[in-house]
Amino acid sequence: MLTQALLVDDSRSVLDFLTRLLEADGTVQVTAYTCPLQAMTSAMQRQYDIVLVDYEMPRMDGVTFIRELRAIENFGNIPIVMITSVQTDDVRMQALEAGATDFLPKHPQTLETRVRLRNLIRLGIAVRQLNDRAADLVREVASATQKLQEREEEIILRLALAVEYRDNDTGEHTLRVAKYSRIIAEELGLPSRLIRDIYLAAPLHDVGKVAIPDSILLKPGRLNAEEIAIIRTHAVIGGRILADSHCELIQLGAEIAAAHHERWDGSGYPNGLRETDIPIAARVVAVADVFDALTMKRPYKDPMPPADARRYLEDNKARQFDPACVDAFLSRWNEVVAIATAQHTIAPWQAEMRTLSTAV
Repeated sequence: MLTQALLVDDSRSVLDFLTRLLEADGTVQVTAYTCPLQAMTSAMQRQYDIVLVDYEMPRMDGVTFIRELRAIENFGNIPIVMITSVQTDDVRMQALEAGATDFLPKHPQTLETRVRLRNLIRLGIAVRQLNDRAADLVREVASATQKLQEREEEIILRLALAVEYRDNDTGEHTLRVAKYSRIIAEELGLPSRLIRDIYLAAPLHDVGKVAIPDSILLKPGRLNAEEIAIIRTHAVIGGRILADSHCELIQLGAEIAAAHHERWDGSGYPNGLRETDIPIAARVVAVADVFDALTMKRPYKDPMPPADARRYLEDNKARQFDPACVDAFLSRWNEVVAIATAQHTIAPWQAEMRTLSTAV
């Protein structure tokens, strides 16, 4: 690969001389400009390995050119050489402060200056190689991180489904709650990363039910007071199962599992939290979870029509639910109904999870 050199000098004769000198051994390709503004435009569009720029030029002097060039991405550490016949300390100091690497006279005839130029070219090649390797490492780390995220998301999904399959062999509740939660989070205007994390962690909301006996979880009739007290422990148990994880998604899942049965008015469980003391992710999932629970068939009840479930949310806004979450949910009612009436399978949802993870 040829070394790419950017050469800027308002003298055509100097440009021609330096171009011949740089390209003499066939390893360097020079792009030359007499106008510094055109050269700056070129630098914004492509990468160079070494830059040689005149000090005295119309419209932009060499010091200003170097300073602006250093501000462009990928030009932070390549060699930049000032070509000047001015040898004062003041000019040199200005150039060095702007980011110049070295200085060369207008016509480098001596062996020393030619060797210095050759060494600067070698430095440019070394910098490019280091930058290429750094870019490769960034891509490798990004790929490894992506694979790790996918594994985390797969574990979260499978853990959530393992719990739900005890009393629902389709897993659709888990998938619908995730989709409803994303609608609410989007309409609340939450940060994109938090929207993504709520969507992925929402399926963990009932993970604590793994500790609830089947005799209670699968009971076809209404629960008595003692059974209700037992099933309510799933919030505390879910929070404990997911607590102290180093994975941010599981940390968020712990918040959701522990607090999705708290109520806006403080009458919920397990801690009686109220209003904004309830984590936002739990407030979001609370609306999604209750709506889906109302509209799905369970051993002890028939499904409620979506319109009736909507009225329940509206009637309990500012009592059971965060009013903003209810309003956000109902603002996209057509989408909600489409999700409620569609069949949901795991494989497409996993693909959607990965697409969302990659995009954020």
